Amino acid sequence: MATNLSVNLNKIALLRNQRDLPYPSVTGMARICIDAGAHGITIHPRPDERHITRLDVDDLAAFLPEFPEIEFNIEGYPSEDFLELVERIRPHQVTLVPDAPDQRTSDHGWDIPDHRAFLSDVIGRLQTHGSRVSLFIDADPAMASEAASVGTDRVELYTGPYHFAFMKGEDILPDYRAAALAAHAAGIGVNAGHDLNLDNLARFLAAVPHVQEVSIGHAITADALVMGMSNAVGAYLTLLRA
Repeated sequence: MATNLSVNLNKIALLRNQRDLPYPSVTGMARICIDAGAHGITIHPRPDERHITRLDVDDLAAFLPEFPEIEFNIEGYPSEDFLELVERIRPHQVTLVPDAPDQRTSDHGWDIPDHRAFLSDVIGRLQTHGSRVSLFIDADPAMASEAASVGTDRVELYTGPYHFAFMKGEDILPDYRAAALAAHAAGIGVNAGHDLNLDNLARFLAAVPHVQEVSIGHAITADALVMGMSNAVGAYLTLLRA
């Protein structure tokens, strides 16, 4: 099974927001990623708009229909404001994360049993509007199995701990493999994301089955500073195709 690449553009917006200037352009960078072969575009608008803004969401929603084969994925905590936004935009996929409003970046997955009723209601609401829903979870096979009980279409395995273990020479990939197998057995699709990069991605995909999509932002933006975004996207696609 081929694994798709969705490029997260948050860091492009963060760079732009450091100055009162219109560049780098989020939609312009999306076009470069698409032209280079990316399969999707991901954004994570936060309440303080420190990177992706509501205007960016609208601009991408107007731009991406030029490329009907490209998936639009919007991540966020399911506050009422966020839900109203994605219900209006109707992206292909909504990835729900358990982030606090002021959290710097996602750093843990959902405790599904503790939020079962809430997640079931939110997921059903979003699916009614035509979006596929993915739940951000830790590499825990029990949690992957629990995801079926709230009706989610996919889970996204939080790969931050894998990155740090990889840097230390530790192997925690059996946990990710077990979680992916549990999700697949429950009839749920598998995504993965957070701190995947050109060094650790191939090993992850070789060990973890059924991964349909990886979402990569920070690393691919850093690589783009060295090789350009088009070449960076190409480098990740080479790993995925292998």
